[in-house]
Amino acid sequence: MPRILSINTAAATPLDINGKRVLTAIGKRAASTLDDPRRIAVQPLGLAGDEQADLTVHGGLSKAVYAYPIEHYAFWQTVRAQAQAAGWGDPLPHGMLGENLTIEGLLEGQVWIGDVLRFPDCDLAVSEPRHPCFKFQHVMGFKHATKMMVQSGFCGFYLAVRRPGTLAAGESGELIPGPREVNIRELFLSEMRRKKDD
Repeated sequence: MPRILSINTAAATPLDINGKRVLTAIGKRAASTLDDPRRIAVQPLGLAGDEQADLTVHGGLSKAVYAYPIEHYAFWQTVRAQAQAAGWGDPLPHGMLGENLTIEGLLEGQVWIGDVLRFPDCDLAVSEPRHPCFKFQHVMGFKHATKMMVQSGFCGFYLAVRRPGTLAAGESGELIPGPREVNIRELFLSEMRRKKDD
């Protein structure tokens, strides 16, 4: 049963990347934690207090909320240490990968497009995998972060809001199966292979 460890939000702010100033909201930080499980409103376009800077690749009805498994954090801690990225010895804060929901108990290979995560006051439908971008690579602090996400398949997944309401850290959700035609990991790896071939 998947559980929310933290709910993370950010306002869009400017960031200097490779000499260019870009707007991004990738720097999510916890707004609801296990120690302070405040309730966060969830509307069709996302969480209260959260923004998406580039609506061509994030946000909208089908990508309103982004979930990422805590199980992959150890991997990112290790590869950042190997690359000696800035702050590599510090624990990664929840939201570091740009996710709104840091979750446990549900990996990409265990969730299919169309599955629904049912929480006490909110339903979220699995819509698609996340595709890494140059902003993700910058925040992770080392050259091959995007490539590492593609190779590992540790992409997380986007969720559409089926039933608006509220969420809080510590809540567990029930996974309601959808058509079960393709899981997130399979779709992500297939899309990445196709992109490489193009």
